[in-house]
Amino acid sequence: MTSTHPVATAPSTAGRWAFPAMIAGSVCLAFGPWLVRLADVGPLASAFWRQLLAVPFLFLLARLASGGRPAGAGAAGRRVLLMALAAGAALGIDLGLWHLGIVRTTLANATLLANAATFLLPLHAFLVLGQRPSRPQWAALALAAAGVALLLGRSADLSPRHLAGDLLCLGAAVFYTAYLIGIERARSALEPLPALALATLAAGAALAPLALLEGGAIPQDWTPILALAIGSQVIGQGLVVYAVRHLQPLVVGLALLVQPVISASIGMLRFGEVPGPWELAGAALVVAALLIARLPSRA
Repeated sequence: MTSTHPVATAPSTAGRWAFPAMIAGSVCLAFGPWLVRLADVGPLASAFWRQLLAVPFLFLLARLASGGRPAGAGAAGRRVLLMALAAGAALGIDLGLWHLGIVRTTLANATLLANAATFLLPLHAFLVLGQRPSRPQWAALALAAAGVALLLGRSADLSPRHLAGDLLCLGAAVFYTAYLIGIERARSALEPLPALALATLAAGAALAPLALLEGGAIPQDWTPILALAIGSQVIGQGLVVYAVRHLQPLVVGLALLVQPVISASIGMLRFGEVPGPWELAGAALVVAALLIARLPSRA
């Protein structure tokens, strides 16, 4: 539908679609851990192919979206391009750590802990941007910390391998937070698809030597790898990159927590990963944190 006042209505239209896009992107990303386990290559190799196969699709979509013009690179400036590439390098490290963690812990823990960006983003907003959290938000951060501590403690009881997987996923969360911050800044001058295409290219370059060192990097079954590239990287990350420009950091972080719910369901149905009482208690604390933290942003 065409508006007679496009200049006045465009920002509100973009904002209206940002939160649904963020949720849809998170749903697509939630299937990533399952696909990593289905892949017949190592976790670092699957992370590399996920990026490499997505690159041509993203650059093609970016060119089509720009009407055949170069995908925003000329007008963006060197600093913005470097920011997009730096964000991509952070994404590459994030995916490498996360994929290593996925095969060492449960799907629920892998997704929940890797999305600790939910709470690291508002912390960055407070420390760097001076956006002071409200009392409910501080309470949410405290509950989330307690929930994560319960999950880590239970993993330590189960096995050193589970604990190592959880710690790898927490490390991934730090770099994913850096990626979200960097890509949001790059979006100040780049459209979503060019920004994501550049970041994906940089992530693939960062992962390439690691995938080679891992060995056995050529898949025999390309289905899970293609699903990772198209579903998670092109569609999932594409929607997230579009949405992050229009949403507050706290809202972005909260939307990411759609992923653990879906991944936990897949873990139970496909791998028999039924959570015990301590895992449920830790997850409940995190969910309570989400509910408390979400209320102020609605107001």
